[in-house]
Amino acid sequence: MLRIWHTTVVASVSLILGAAVITSDARGQYISADTYTRYELLSPDSHQFKIYYEVTQTKPGARFFFNPIREGSEASDESVIDLATGAPLKFEVVTGAQAQSVQPADGGERLNPNGQYIKVNLAHSVPAKGEYRMAIIKTYKDPKSYYQQGNLIVFKRSLSIPRNSVVLPSGYEIIECSVATQVLAEPDGRLKLAFVNSGSGGTLEVNIKARKLSGSIRKIEGNR
Repeated sequence: MLRIWHTTVVASVSLILGAAVITSDARGQYISADTYTRYELLSPDSHQFKIYYEVTQTKPGARFFFNPIREGSEASDESVIDLATGAPLKFEVVTGAQAQSVQPADGGERLNPNGQYIKVNLAHSVPAKGEYRMAIIKTYKDPKSYYQQGNLIVFKRSLSIPRNSVVLPSGYEIIECSVATQVLAEPDGRLKLAFVNSGSGGTLEVNIKARKLSGSIRKIEGNR
């Protein structure tokens, strides 16, 4: 059966919001309203998903930014881009203890000394009343967050970022989603679920189920 989705399609699914619990990692991310994360689900057999994370460092004088590698997730293919210039930024993976020795925690920032972090070297320090915006790109392998359940695929993860989207693998359709979402078509025909965390700084429990279509997906040539 052939199914065609257009970029004008908007669907809402049931809304289930968990209690807003502020986490230490979230406090350390300097979350602002324009912080955004895109999750691209890769082959279900791989348990991998690509993450594109737009974030802003707002701490005056900061020369680094520390992005946590979530416990239980195996990170690979990392890169960081300066969103003002498009230039790549240098980075390395460090422990929380190493991060604290370079940039002691203050304000709301807390780093787990036993955790792992991507340490981003900013091209210049953050000016007073200014900011430094970047994109962190990485691939996670996490069988507990992304797995197969019979003929379905499941993406189950707690998210604390204000704006998020999840892109299904090619040829899959949404069956169930625990949060209110817009369902949009990517130019290549994949479906994207876009949603917001109204309790930014708290945790949004996301549970998405999808199944493979029996037909083919046609690429979208443009809006109609």
